[in-house]
This record gives sequence, structure tokens and C-alpha cells, in this order.
Amino acid sequence: MAAGSAAPTPDGATVPSVDGATVPSVDADLWDRLRTGDQSALGELFDRYADDVYGFAFRRTASWTAAEDVVQATFLSTWRRFQRNPPGPLTAPSARGWLLVVAGNECRSLFRTTRRFRSLVERLPDPSPETDHAAEVARRLDDERQMSAIRQALAKLPRHERETLELVVWSGLTLAETADALGVPVGTVKARLHRTRRRFPNLLSRIALSEELS
Repeated sequence: MAAGSAAPTPDGATVPSVDGATVPSVDADLWDRLRTGDQSALGELFDRYADDVYGFAFRRTASWTAAEDVVQATFLSTWRRFQRNPPGPLTAPSARGWLLVVAGNECRSLFRTTRRFRSLVERLPDPSPETDHAAEVARRLDDERQMSAIRQALAKLPRHERETLELVVWSGLTLAETADALGVPVGTVKARLHRTRRRFPNLLSRIALSEELS
């Protein structure tokens, strides 16, 4: 796909592909199969990226159970989108950025409709009598407390800067992939990260990222 061609975004808009990136054949093939209504392609995308969406959703919600619901909602929403109004061919380096943007939308929907999702969020399997889950429960609660504290700190950032940080730092997307997923130039992504680094220098301490931004 030539540089400058349109790339689909979760809301149906199009953005130019970044730096003429070559789309991996696996994701491009899965994307095209989804566009023709192949439900098995959705399952393969789930296998490839469910863990990425799960980690992203936990950082957004600070709740493991809520993150599980976001994963399900993300892939269900993706399937419905392809059934209702299939986007154009995939021009991004992979489908991961597209899915994480969908996941971000689902996180916001979850926050807005907490009561409606309460029965799903609170549903956990009953522990077997012979198994002591106390240590695991304590670990999960500790994770959630720490992430809640981080989310409170990051709430001081503008939404667009916070979303950029989540995709690049927490989800490991490249600057080009992040730009493609958000529909902005790479320079805009860099500028947002520079502003974030001034407020939270430790969050942008990864060597490769620091070198790329320097």
C-alpha cells in the first residue's frame, strides 16, 4: 500500500498511512477476511491481541474484572462494525492500534454505564473448597490500588496526551503505529510525549523511546 493511502479508524474515518509502512500479511489477511464476514478471522485476531487489549484495559480501568469485560466488548464491537459498515483495507502496520482505540472507546462506555455492567464486572467464579485464593486476591487488589493511584495522577493530563501515552508506553506501539491509530501526524505524537515527559519523566524512561524522542 503506497504512502498517503487511507487507513480505516474505528469511528469510520480515514487517515493517511504513516511513512509508507508495510502491512504484515497475517493481519492484512485477517482484516480482509473480516471484511467478507469470516467470523473465524475475528477469533484469530482475538488470539493475537486479546492479551494486549486486556493489559491496556486494566491500565484504563484499574480493575481486572472490568478489563475482562472490555476485552469482550472490544471484539464484539469490532465484529458488529465489520458487519454493519466494513472499513477499507488495513494500511496500518498491524491491527493492534485499531483494536486499542476501540478498547479505549469501550472503557469510556464502561465508565458511563457502570450500573448496567455491574453484574458482569462483579461476577467471579466461586473458589473451590480445597484452594486458598487469598494470596491471588490480595495481589489483584494491590495491583488495582496501585493502578488507581497512577490513573489519578495521569488524570491531570489532557485526554489526547493521556491516550498517546497509553498506546506508546503501556501498549508498546511505535510512534508511527500510534499516529496511525489516532489519526494524527507522527510529529504530533512526539510533541504530546515530550509534554508528558516533563510532567512524568519516569514513565518515559525506556531507552529506545528516549532515543527516538531526543
